[in-house]
Amino acid sequence: MSAKGIFKALAAAAGLCAVSVPAVADDTGFAYTHDLRREGGKTCFTDHYHYGSGNGATKAAAQKDAVGSWVSFTDFEYGSDWARFSRAASKGISCNRSGSGAFDCQIEARPCK
Repeated sequence: MSAKGIFKALAAAAGLCAVSVPAVADDTGFAYTHDLRREGGKTCFTDHYHYGSGNGATKAAAQKDAVGSWVSFTDFEYGSDWARFSRAASKGISCNRSGSGAFDCQIEARPCK
């Protein structure tokens, strides 16, 4: 086989490999130790909540910090597929203002993917 033929064969093989490699989901598998159910096109924990807390100079900053806390722990435990707060169910949030004017927020939500 000529060098040109070998190059074409290698290029074709590389193209097949690139096309046939599936995207890898980031799911640790630990979520399946909990009861799950379908909700509105998502798979969600039925009764297991994750929590986050945050603080900041403004309520918005404290809420963002709390969501980051929730995402970080959920990602660590179950993988990034489960760690999107925007997809979570049964969200709850409470914020308090301290005497110094800073905010402290607590959130809870059931992870979904």
